[in-house]
Amino acid sequence: MSDTLGDHDATGLASLVRAGEVTPLELVDAAIDRIEAVDPQLNAVIHRRFDRARDEAARMRPGAVGAPFAGVPFLVKDIACHQAGEPFHEGMRFLRDRQWRAEGDSFLAARFRAAGLITVGRTNAPELGIVPTTEPAAYGATRNPWDRARSPGGSSGGSAAAVAAGLVPAAHANDGGGSIRIPASACGLVGLKPSRGRTSLGPDASFNAFVVCEHVLTRTVRDCAAFLDAVAGPMPGDPYTAPAPVRPWREEVGADPGRLRIGLMTSAPGKLAVVDPLCVVAAQDAAQVLETLGHHVEVAHPAALDLPDWAPHFMSLWSAGVALGLDGWSAATGDRIGAGDVEPLTWALAELARALPAPALLRSLDWLLKTTRLVAEWWQPADGRSGFDLLLTPTLAEPPVLLGTFDSPPENPLAGFMRAAAFTPFTPPFNVTGQPAISLPLAWTPDGLPLGVQLVAATGREDVLLRVAAQLEEIVPWLNRCPPISFGG
Repeated sequence: MSDTLGDHDATGLASLVRAGEVTPLELVDAAIDRIEAVDPQLNAVIHRRFDRARDEAARMRPGAVGAPFAGVPFLVKDIACHQAGEPFHEGMRFLRDRQWRAEGDSFLAARFRAAGLITVGRTNAPELGIVPTTEPAAYGATRNPWDRARSPGGSSGGSAAAVAAGLVPAAHANDGGGSIRIPASACGLVGLKPSRGRTSLGPDASFNAFVVCEHVLTRTVRDCAAFLDAVAGPMPGDPYTAPAPVRPWREEVGADPGRLRIGLMTSAPGKLAVVDPLCVVAAQDAAQVLETLGHHVEVAHPAALDLPDWAPHFMSLWSAGVALGLDGWSAATGDRIGAGDVEPLTWALAELARALPAPALLRSLDWLLKTTRLVAEWWQPADGRSGFDLLLTPTLAEPPVLLGTFDSPPENPLAGFMRAAAFTPFTPPFNVTGQPAISLPLAWTPDGLPLGVQLVAATGREDVLLRVAAQLEEIVPWLNRCPPISFGG
């Protein structure tokens, strides 16, 4: 089974379990074999729960195979999605050194379990998910399976590297500024950031629910859709809820999207970053493919994306979230976190937030909410013309970067963070505005590195994204591409 696990996505493996062709224990053993063989080259899986996973697989009863992913091995990112009794460190030395374990399940962890998934481990992530790479001081760098010298992206880089290398067919990820889409692009995967409020961050998160979304990284569009069916939906007390779908998202895969009006944007918002020509060509080539599929593509994007104040206002909210996270962990552990307990960037961001007057933070929130409405108008009919259905952009402004690209000198801990902003100009705006966005592995550099292309839909229209993504997957297939570092590779 270890030799054939990579031939199937999660949906396919679940079908084998239901048909009795394979047992959950065989699948879990196969995933463990792969992790033990390949992960020493990647450093993607930092907490292993092999014995518990085997026990859960062996005890899975026949009735459980009605769950959509019964018996499928899975990995969980070590940020936000905590599991009762499991290590939960969020990339922090502070928690690692205290051997901190979660007391209970998040709502999302409970839904993953109800879907029949068997967690075999937790994946590496940067401290508090702050940067678009996965190089925490607590656990060291995760390496990209396409080139070990390069970053797999972040903050879901551990999950992305593991899925790309075939250790498991899918893995949990979350996205507060691109952290699903960035590693999807860097590792050649499908990465959907759902609409704001589509998946619950409860019972803990509150402020972060404004920008953070939970989902998974997969190799196929049908898995992306089926996982959304399994985990989406509001829970009591959620501050935001997304519009309910008209039918299961898995039924959108293969459905006719009709003829869509698509805007193409290849310059960074506000032209605040230089976009690598390879990334520009990737988006332009995708536009040509979409036109061959019958869609109308024109150079256009929401004008509000070019307003000058995005960066400072987003920075206010982002740094406030870091300070809130440190204060929360201080309270949870009973130990006050100081500058020596976290990475210099983490402390610098928290200090920025603590120096910010409360009215200034509210002004930033107010500005971003007003700008959200301006961006949303682009998708609506106006002036006798139909609104746009999709926005097409590069996912990133550069191909996968070398590890260490976002390091900072001691005297300027924010330098790497600012450098990271030039790498990711296309992803954070849609965390602020709440639209769903998906990265698809549609292009490759001449030396074989993946380049993602991003599609953004109106709020609540994951159905449109999945229909078009499935069209593109059929005409520009990517499943036959395998990184040099993978099981059997």
